[in-house]
Amino acid sequence: MDSGFPEALRRFDLTGRVAVVTGASSGLGEGLARAIASLGARVALVARRRDRLAKIADEIGGVPIACDLLDQDQLAAVVPRVVAELGGPEILVNVAGDIFSRAPAEDEPLEAIRRTLDLNLVAPFRLSQEVFPHMVRAGRGSIVHVSSISGHVGLPGLPQASYAASKHGLSGLTTELAVQWARHGIRVNTVAPGFFRSEINDELYQDGEFRTWLQRNTPLPADARFDDFEGAVLWLASDAGRHVTGQTVVVDGGWTAQ
Repeated sequence: MDSGFPEALRRFDLTGRVAVVTGASSGLGEGLARAIASLGARVALVARRRDRLAKIADEIGGVPIACDLLDQDQLAAVVPRVVAELGGPEILVNVAGDIFSRAPAEDEPLEAIRRTLDLNLVAPFRLSQEVFPHMVRAGRGSIVHVSSISGHVGLPGLPQASYAASKHGLSGLTTELAVQWARHGIRVNTVAPGFFRSEINDELYQDGEFRTWLQRNTPLPADARFDDFEGAVLWLASDAGRHVTGQTVVVDGGWTAQ
């Protein structure tokens, strides 16, 4: 980062660090991969869509790693490849997630429950385990999970029990890993976004009644965009947040403050 920047801004500098970002082929994951690269990090982009990943990686000078995180063998190969191509990771941002059932809790299929928990909770845990020895070796590291306010408050008319359970689980995982790994200089935090348009909820945003309900229930008037969450993640990933660990930071326009 330019030495002319104020000291406070230089704490966001990620030059020379290796970062892994999952869900990086679109939406918030793509935006975070671009933002982290812009601060000097070498970024491994992880997602299923190989062609899309390759294009983004080429644009930011990163490494594309096509992977279905529900496939345990593919997941296990991610970090070894990052190490081989970029070096040991010091930053892990777990963005990948999905919802596999919109059914009421009493009707959610077992397969959908398992897939939701495996992708949204087990995969971030597994990847955290995989990066752990490399962060220990570096003497520092930052893991940031991307959760949701769905893990903290019920949302009337939007049944998503297994999704909510998986996202709340990330906060529990965060506090436990933060305490266990603090002695190694590894920080673990979660960012919980509120509503913003994404592939998961695009159908909802096409509903005028839903948009009216959302505007009525969000104190801040502006519609959230992907870049509204980037600042919180960059703070936690960088030395700007070096004394912050075990926290879930909610970025929701005031939704949960009511």
